[in-house]
Amino acid sequence: MVGVTAAMIATQFLEVGLNTLIKEANTNGMSNFVFIVYSNFFALFILLPSTFFYHRKTAPPPIPTSILCKMFTISCLSSPTLCSAMVDLVPAFTFIFALISRMENLNLKQHSCQAKVIGTVVSIAGAFIVTLYKGTPLNFSTLKNVIFGENGTYLSMQSDWIIGGFLLATASLCISVLLIVQTSAVKEYPEELVMTTICCSMVVMLSAIVALFAEGNPKAWILTSQKELIAVFYSVSINLL
Repeated sequence: MVGVTAAMIATQFLEVGLNTLIKEANTNGMSNFVFIVYSNFFALFILLPSTFFYHRKTAPPPIPTSILCKMFTISCLSSPTLCSAMVDLVPAFTFIFALISRMENLNLKQHSCQAKVIGTVVSIAGAFIVTLYKGTPLNFSTLKNVIFGENGTYLSMQSDWIIGGFLLATASLCISVLLIVQTSAVKEYPEELVMTTICCSMVVMLSAIVALFAEGNPKAWILTSQKELIAVFYSVSINLL
């Protein structure tokens, strides 16, 4: 149990690091749409030969239609980005959905269950405070649309803080649904590597279609800086985890 908890904490730290790299790369002009396509494409480039090598002697069992539907759902909800301010909502929402789907039993006599409930309440309350708190937005990476304020701070002239916060909470909600669907799919079809490869290929196709329509600048597909390359390949390592 301790090892699993440590792995989850390490994953959260890695996610925060990824968010920082993505923010820096976006500041330098990298397109979010292109980033998602490239990060999943390179992950698929590693997963595909690994899957064939792993099943070179024994073919995986046929994939039922219900599992394919769940894989498509997972690919639609998958995303390599999460905001560090809202990342704590993922385990909270996951715990709530696990209770609803009866994957988790609520027994308040157990200390572990009490800790989960307290953690869920604190995470959601903290997210609401971060979203609704009327503080001064800080912007250290760009001077666009900002004015110089007192005490050396940068004051944002345009802020959709609350809308952004709720959109990020929605993203965390989608990730939680993804984890529940993923757990259910793995129970029915315990070939994790095959599932990951197929889901990743679906994500590449879906994200490429969206990017081709949403990104009108052909030059956006050219990664021109070292920061962009680092962000993409760091995201690949997160996806493979």
